[in-house]
Amino acid sequence: MPLQKLSTFIDAVCRFITCNDSSFHGQTVIFNPDFFVEKLRHEKPEVFTELVVSNITRLIDLPGAELAQLMGEEDPKLPGGTGFFRSLMSLKRKDKGVVFGSPLTEEGIAQVSQLIEHLHKHLRMEGLFRVPGNSVRQQILKDALNSGADVDLESGEFHSNDVASLLKVFLGELPEPLLTHKHFQAHLKIADLMQFDDKGNKTRRPDKERQIEALQLLFLILPPPNRNLLKLLLDLLYQTAKKQDKNKMSAHNLALMFAPHILWPRHVSNAGQLRAQRSKPCSCSS
Repeated sequence: MPLQKLSTFIDAVCRFITCNDSSFHGQTVIFNPDFFVEKLRHEKPEVFTELVVSNITRLIDLPGAELAQLMGEEDPKLPGGTGFFRSLMSLKRKDKGVVFGSPLTEEGIAQVSQLIEHLHKHLRMEGLFRVPGNSVRQQILKDALNSGADVDLESGEFHSNDVASLLKVFLGELPEPLLTHKHFQAHLKIADLMQFDDKGNKTRRPDKERQIEALQLLFLILPPPNRNLLKLLLDLLYQTAKKQDKNKMSAHNLALMFAPHILWPRHVSNAGQLRAQRSKPCSCSS
C-alpha cells in the first residue's frame, strides 16, 4: 500500500488503534502501516469499513443509496428479486461444482491458482488471453478442477491458451463479480474522476492519482477471498503486460478483455449474459 497515496487513511488507523488499545499504552510503537491496517480490519471491521469509506467519499460523491450499498447496509438485489429465486439460483450453483459457478472461497482460489501459476511460466506466448483454447480440453480441465484434483499443467495435455481461456471462464461464471455488485457504482464514479484546469473546469484528462487512491481504498473493503484472488490476478496481468513485446498483449488490451469478467451490473447474472446483451443489435428507432 503506497504511503504517499494512503497516508491520511493510515494515520487515522494508527491513531485509532494506539488510542483505544490498552496493550500499546506506555510502549514504544514501531510504525508498521500494514500491521495496523490488518489489526483494525480483523478486530473492528465496522470501524475499519467506516474509515475506508470516509476516505473514499473525499474522492467521489456517493448519494445516500449508493453510500449505504457500499457500506453493506443495502445489498444490491439479484435479478428476479424474490427469496425463492435466490434460493433456486443458489441450488443451481452448488450443482455446478466446488469451483466454477460457485461463490468464491479460499478452496476455490487454491484450485484456480494452478491456472495462474502455469500462466506465469508462459507469459511470452503471443496472443495469451486473446487466442481461444480448445473447448474439449477446457471442459476436461474444468471437470478436473471441480473435482478438487491437482493437475499437471506442464504435461503437454493442455495448451496455455486452454488455461488462459478457462481462467476467464472461471471469473465470468462467479455468482457475483470479483469486484462485487455493491462496489459497482463506486467504480463508475472512480472511472469518471478527471483533472481540472487552472480555471477549475473539469477536463477530459483522467486524474490517475485520485483514481489509484480511490481504487486502493475500495480494494481494502473487498471480502478476503475476493481481495486475495484480485491480488493474484492483477500481478498476473501486470507481468503479462511487461512482456507485451513478445505476447502482443498491452495493459490496455488486457483491461478491455478482463473488465467484463470482473465487474458487471447487478441486473445481469454473470459476464456471459453481459456479453450477450452487448452483442445484440440495437433496436432503437432513428
